[in-house]
Amino acid sequence: MTKQLDIVFLGLSLSSSWGNGHATTFRGLLRGLHELGHRITFLECDVPWYARHRDLREPDFCTLLYYETLDELRRAHERRLRQADIVVVGSFVPEGKAVIDTVASLCSGQLCFYDIDTPVTLAQIAEDECDYLARRQISYFDVYFSFTGGPTLDRLQSEFGAQRAEPLYCSVDPERHHRTDNAIQWDLGYLGTYSSDRQPVLETLLLEPARRLPRRRFVVAGSQYPSDIAWPGNVERIEHLPPAEHAAFYSRQRYTLNVTRASMIAAGWSPSVRLFEAAACGTPIISDRWAGLDSFFPEPTIRTADKADDVIAILNGQTDHARLDMAGRARKLVLTKHTGTARAREFISRLAPPARMRSGLGLDVGSAA
Repeated sequence: MTKQLDIVFLGLSLSSSWGNGHATTFRGLLRGLHELGHRITFLECDVPWYARHRDLREPDFCTLLYYETLDELRRAHERRLRQADIVVVGSFVPEGKAVIDTVASLCSGQLCFYDIDTPVTLAQIAEDECDYLARRQISYFDVYFSFTGGPTLDRLQSEFGAQRAEPLYCSVDPERHHRTDNAIQWDLGYLGTYSSDRQPVLETLLLEPARRLPRRRFVVAGSQYPSDIAWPGNVERIEHLPPAEHAAFYSRQRYTLNVTRASMIAAGWSPSVRLFEAAACGTPIISDRWAGLDSFFPEPTIRTADKADDVIAILNGQTDHARLDMAGRARKLVLTKHTGTARAREFISRLAPPARMRSGLGLDVGSAA
C-alpha cells in the first residue's frame, strides 16, 4: 500500500467552475487522491468573481481553505506548507510568481507545478508576459506536471529548464458523469466558456450546420459569450451550466461537439475534460482535429470534422446503431484509463524520488520578475 501523503494544492479555483476549466480538473484529481487514502488541502485565493459563483463550498474529499493576500497565505498556512510531503502550485494562480517564491521558501517536501494551460504558459513566458510563472522558477519544481503531453514535455526540459516534465491530463468522475434517463433534446451540443480563438471553429462546426439544418436542434452552454453573436433560431443558449448538470446535458444530445483552443491544437496532446465527460455519459463525440487525439480516442471511438459539411454528413448519415456503438467504445475506454482515480495513481507514480530538503538550496526567491 502506498504511504499516506500530506498534499497541499494552490490552484486557481476549486470552489467555482464559473468561467474556468480548472475547478473540474482539480475536483477529479483530488477526489482520486482522497480515494487512494491521501490527505489533501486546497488553498484558494478568495476573489469576488468566484465567490459569487461557488458550486462546491464544502468538498467531502479535501480541506478547502481561502486566503486573500500573500501575507495571509504565509501567516495562516506557513506550518501547513512546511509540513506537507508535496506542495503543488497550479497555473493562473493570482499573483502566481510571488506565490511560488513564497511557497518555495517554505516547502521542505516536493514542490510541483501543475500547468493546466501549458501552451499558453510557454507562449507567454517566451514573450516575458506570464503573470503566474517566471522562467527562472521552472527549475524550482521537482516535477512539472503538464496538461499537454507529446513533444511539449521535451521542450519543457530542454528549452525551459524543467528538472522533470510529466503529463497529467484531466479526468472524469464516473459517479457524476454517466448516462441519465433524460430524453434526447438536441442533435448537437457544445459546452464551453467563450474563447475568441475557439469561436471561429464553433461557428464552422455548429452554427453553420444549424443554419443549414433548420429542422434540427442545437445548443451552446457556457458563459462570457459576446452579446453581438448572431445565434440561429434553432440554437438554444444556456448561460452557465454547473458541473452537477453536465451529465443530464450530455445525455440530452445525439452528438456533442469538442472544440479545442488554437494553442492546444498547435501543441497537440491536449485533451479537454469535455471529451472525457461526454464519453463517460455515453454521448457520441464529434471533434476538431489535433495531433495526439487518436492516442486518447482511436478512430472507432470518435468522429472528427474540419468543416460544416463534415458535421452535416455525420448528423444525416450515421445510423443510430453505429452512433451508439461508437459511444459505447469511447465510454469503456474512458472508464478504464481516464477516471480521477486512474489519474491520481499516475500523479503518485510520476512524483520524483524523495525530495531534497529545500532549505539551503539557494533558491532566488527575492524577486517575482
